Amino acid sequence: MDTNNITETAFQIILYAGNGKSNAMEAIQEAKEGNFVRADQLMEDAGEELNKAHEFQTKLLQNEANGDESPLNLMLIHSQDHLMTSMTVRDLAVELVEIYRVK
Repeated sequence: MDTNNITETAFQIILYAGNGKSNAMEAIQEAKEGNFVRADQLMEDAGEELNKAHEFQTKLLQNEANGDESPLNLMLIHSQDHLMTSMTVRDLAVELVEIYRVK
């Protein structure tokens, strides 16, 4: 995969990871206000967005496993960091929504 394709893939990962993180953060706020139906929908949306980002990451991993090594660039590294951080935010949001639900 060439540098342009890697950068485009990195942007896709950043886009979907960012959407997922935003949805998770919004879900926390909705739960805080007692809007659990909306919070649950936002958490579902967060999962869908993060799955899309993960699919792009998986394609990169599969390509490399098949011998098609990708050139590393800062944008790709940033996208991986962004995805992992967003997944952590989603995991914590699940817990926070449940805390607000039982409060």
